[in-house]
Amino acid sequence: MRYLLTSLLCVFTISLTAQVQSTVDCDIMSLSVSASDTGYVHLYHPGHYLTHPQSENYIAWEVTSQGNLIAQDTLVDDAFYLFSHNVPITGVMFVTAHLWNDSAVMPNGNLVNCLIEDILYWEVTEIIPGSFIGNWNIELGNVGVDQNGVLGIDDLTPNIIMENKELIKIVDISGREVDHTTNQILFHIYDDGSVEKKVVIE
Repeated sequence: MRYLLTSLLCVFTISLTAQVQSTVDCDIMSLSVSASDTGYVHLYHPGHYLTHPQSENYIAWEVTSQGNLIAQDTLVDDAFYLFSHNVPITGVMFVTAHLWNDSAVMPNGNLVNCLIEDILYWEVTEIIPGSFIGNWNIELGNVGVDQNGVLGIDDLTPNIIMENKELIKIVDISGREVDHTTNQILFHIYDDGSVEKKVVIE
């Protein structure tokens, strides 16, 4: 009987462990360029490979240059982001990639919610004496930042249904106030102090 109970306990523990999906910490992730030319860039995010279940991975990409939006998209279950542009090779592009997965837990116990910010610049390399090639490349090699700690998401007030609750403002993951936007995480802040995290995917 004791053997049977011990066996059942082991099976139950293994079953519970198998249901918990995991990933690495945000600071293990950084972007890379898988291919590029003067008019396009193909970026790679390793978090998709490292985070399971992959089918629940969302990556919101945004690329800007001199304050202008160059490209923006939210991809599901995809590590690569290809975009075309007309930024001159003398310029730079600012890239943000926000990965989240509400079914995966990082080693620190937080749900996956990682933001990477970096810069693309044109790099010329001499491959043999007198012969050069150019490519867009990642400048800083920044690693991901756990947005749970940055934004205090763990401490957000639970949603309370109130008839007189009034929306004060909507902010994005960087804390900037925005109008209604789709394909990114937004925080709705109400006059009673409650905050709702919302994502509208189109």
